[in-house]
Amino acid sequence: MPSYTAPTKDLQFVLHDVLKVTESQTPGYDELEPDFTAAILDEAGKLTSEVLAPLNAVGDKEGCRLENGVVYTPKGFKEAFEKVKEGGWPGLDMPEQYGGQNMPYVIGTAVGEMFSAANQAFTMYQGLTHGAASAILAHGTDAQKDTYLPKMVSCEWTGTMNLTEPHCGTDLGLMRTKAAPQDDGSYKIFGQKIFISSGEHDMADNIIHLVLAKIEGGPEGIKGVSLFIVPKFMVKEDG
Repeated sequence: MPSYTAPTKDLQFVLHDVLKVTESQTPGYDELEPDFTAAILDEAGKLTSEVLAPLNAVGDKEGCRLENGVVYTPKGFKEAFEKVKEGGWPGLDMPEQYGGQNMPYVIGTAVGEMFSAANQAFTMYQGLTHGAASAILAHGTDAQKDTYLPKMVSCEWTGTMNLTEPHCGTDLGLMRTKAAPQDDGSYKIFGQKIFISSGEHDMADNIIHLVLAKIEGGPEGIKGVSLFIVPKFMVKEDG
């Protein structure tokens, strides 16, 4: 069976001998002392080598399955996802305000390299969530951030990005999905998306889809594309 050995020493070399992170003027980098980063990378290395990598073969052999309208992930994925959440890995470089650890992005990148190398299929669940959460963090309203980010940062809820349609992939200019403004300030989405990575599974209580669509009457082509938050389950005021 293929094995994976986490390249923790190589990553330490990149951080401290190549990038010289503690000498950087980037805020927070001066705190990334070798002992500190080694502790993080070593723990991530254990998780990726001992838990995630062995699930690669399981994922290839079993795959996800659809039963009675429910998508089940391969054996062991759900338990591994719980370990990832318990360790706080999804929020490593996210703001403390929303439950993250507020570490520099470079640490999240180093850890993410090990996660992806050990098991890319598994890592996409939290990776897409991180991307969706980052988009909301950068462009969402305060209300949207307060509603979605705490549970996305913890991966209690996961996230996706909905681009592909039956007639086009990443060529957003050909996208047909429309968004019609409603009287209450929301939008009604009309269209079809396909091949959405992590679009449905059994590892989270809710899935927050970020859906690309064109607002009716907007500019033609990619300039008319907007991004809409479409939860699997609508979120009430009490969360």
